[in-house]
Amino acid sequence: MAVLGNLLVIYIVCADPHLHTPMYFFLSNLSVLDISSLTVTVPKLLAILLTQSNTILFSACITQMYCFSVSIDVEFMLLTAMAYDRYVAICNPLRYTTIMNKRVCALLAAVSWVKSLLEPLPHILVISQFSFCDSNVINHFFCDFKALLELSCTDTSDIQPLTYGASVFAVFIPFLLTLASYVFIISTILRIRSTEGKIKAFSTCSSHLTVLILSYGTVIGVYVLPMSGNSVNTSKLITAFYTVILPLLNPLIYSLRSKELNMALKKAFGRK
Repeated sequence: MAVLGNLLVIYIVCADPHLHTPMYFFLSNLSVLDISSLTVTVPKLLAILLTQSNTILFSACITQMYCFSVSIDVEFMLLTAMAYDRYVAICNPLRYTTIMNKRVCALLAAVSWVKSLLEPLPHILVISQFSFCDSNVINHFFCDFKALLELSCTDTSDIQPLTYGASVFAVFIPFLLTLASYVFIISTILRIRSTEGKIKAFSTCSSHLTVLILSYGTVIGVYVLPMSGNSVNTSKLITAFYTVILPLLNPLIYSLRSKELNMALKKAFGRK
């Protein structure tokens, strides 16, 4: 369902010329990311549940951990780009088409993907050199780096600062940029005199803001804030929500809250 929902969003955005705007360009990138992130963890999880074959090669485990880290980085970079797009649309509406031209949108998307492909490499390479001489049972439904660190018999004190530094760079810097965009957005909306104008301006950000809260809430709760020993199952539950449920919710949130996308969906089904 999540794959079909995101494929439908990509198809509608590509097929309808009215949706060839920066907002929906980044939304289609987010849908591509959701499909990619689903293929990182869910197929192996389903194989374990269906066949009870709960083993994975070490090389495949490291690859899965790298791809999952990349998907988190790309998501927050794209959400930051979408926040900047909303900032320009609301705070500088007369210059919107000039600022958010095709070149700028392509550059923001390219930076998001390239930066995210490179950023996790250092700590992934370090973890791949660790020794795992005791238990080989990963207490998770995929190769999570925290679960692997707990299994390693190598001194992990050197990797901890690198890991948290990468978390700050991947999560908090995009969070601060997004927060700065919304501070300007909210201040601009509050200066609008008519109530109808305020509601209209806020509605353009409501779906993006909902996805922001869900994404940052789950990732910060699992990977940035310290977790106690009794919260392992809670951590796995939140991670399952992020990896499985959130890619399903994203197209629903945007299709329900966006009039343009909703109308394009009805038009497409009407033609069929």
